[in-house]
Amino acid sequence: MTFKDTYLTNPKLYDDTAELLKALSHPIRLCIVRGLIELNGSNVTNIYSCLNMPQSTISQHLAKLKSCGIITGYRTGPEITYCVTNPKVIALITLFFES
Repeated sequence: MTFKDTYLTNPKLYDDTAELLKALSHPIRLCIVRGLIELNGSNVTNIYSCLNMPQSTISQHLAKLKSCGIITGYRTGPEITYCVTNPKVIALITLFFES
């Protein structure tokens, strides 16, 4: 058995994947991502009211998810709506939380 890509032949693939999984490994971020998938997007006000956490805490988690390419924010008037735009993440979360 041989691997198609190894860390020696494609370290960026493994580094990027590890960063993505690290971002998802935090329970609050995992909850945010799952909620965004289920709701097909949401704004910060709705997210922090659902989680009963300060808006600043939610914003920090959203910034981490955005920097890892998991979510994207779209401005609609005065607020930003966040959506999960990474298809691999959608597939992974769907797999973990399917009922």
